[in-house]
Amino acid sequence: MSVTKEFIYGLPKAELHLHLEGSLEPELKLRLAQKNKVDIGQSTIEEVKASYQFTDLTSFLKVYYPAMNVLQDEDDFCALAVDYFEKAKKHNVKHCELFFDPQAHTSRGVPFETVINGYYKGIEKGREMGIDAHLIMCFLRDMTADSAMETYKAALPFRDKILGIGLDSDERDNPPLKFAEVFDRAKREGFHVTMHCDIDQKNSIGHIYDVLHKIGVERIDHGTNIVEDPALVDYVLAHRIGFTCCPVSNSFVTEDMKGREMKYLLQRGALITVNSDDPAYFQSYISDDYHALASKYELSREDVIQIAKNSFLASWISDEAKRNYIRMIDEYAAKAV
Repeated sequence: MSVTKEFIYGLPKAELHLHLEGSLEPELKLRLAQKNKVDIGQSTIEEVKASYQFTDLTSFLKVYYPAMNVLQDEDDFCALAVDYFEKAKKHNVKHCELFFDPQAHTSRGVPFETVINGYYKGIEKGREMGIDAHLIMCFLRDMTADSAMETYKAALPFRDKILGIGLDSDERDNPPLKFAEVFDRAKREGFHVTMHCDIDQKNSIGHIYDVLHKIGVERIDHGTNIVEDPALVDYVLAHRIGFTCCPVSNSFVTEDMKGREMKYLLQRGALITVNSDDPAYFQSYISDDYHALASKYELSREDVIQIAKNSFLASWISDEAKRNYIRMIDEYAAKAV
């Protein structure tokens, strides 16, 4: 029996791979551009939507980063976060750990404190809406290791507002070990750590090996190329490493969703989770990603429920909170038709 979209929308879930900057919907982008008098080259919603065109990771990033110019003050960053929470609530997201890219803003003259304080105001509003929300600060891997360390130091006065440290952006010629020093420091100083290992990159499997064995991450963002190395699969199973997969965004930047790999890893017992990545650009929020994956790869109801449970099991919350959320899922599944 196929899993209905209604069942998936109502399923309690966590989102662990969501770039706040990637939730900038055309309507908000245009409104902020007009407010801040930023020339974005478009003057209607239709023109903004038409600009969200790309065929691979590189072309996506060329659209993605210039769009951030409309984010100027704390209220803008807060508005972006709240806009995401309003949508996440409709998908019954109960907990989320959200990426943000401070270097994308500080490099254009926006102070770090403006970014973090604005987003955190949004986080507090999200909690008022019933969503337990936290921030993961990411470094842009196509910038220097020195820049990452400078950003890390700038973040330390705000460490109570940051749950973890991540790594994203263009992986080409920017291997994870480029940032070994700053991640080692972050781990020593008590931050959770994760890294993007984007799909089908040059030396993907080598990068995955390094993030697991040399960096020592707790989660991998994307990372389905791990199926190429059975020993690494055995390692993540033994160490309960989470995977934050994004099937719809995968289908935009490669030829498929990587659903076969996700399904294989899920059936092996890996902590596979499903997330929306940059939903404004891929026009797919978390339940839509669940449904797209379930429909195309014939996931069972039990598979979908397990993915939802994995989203909490792979999160950085207390064991008690995990048990409570899993109980919530079981109660929902028992009542849902």
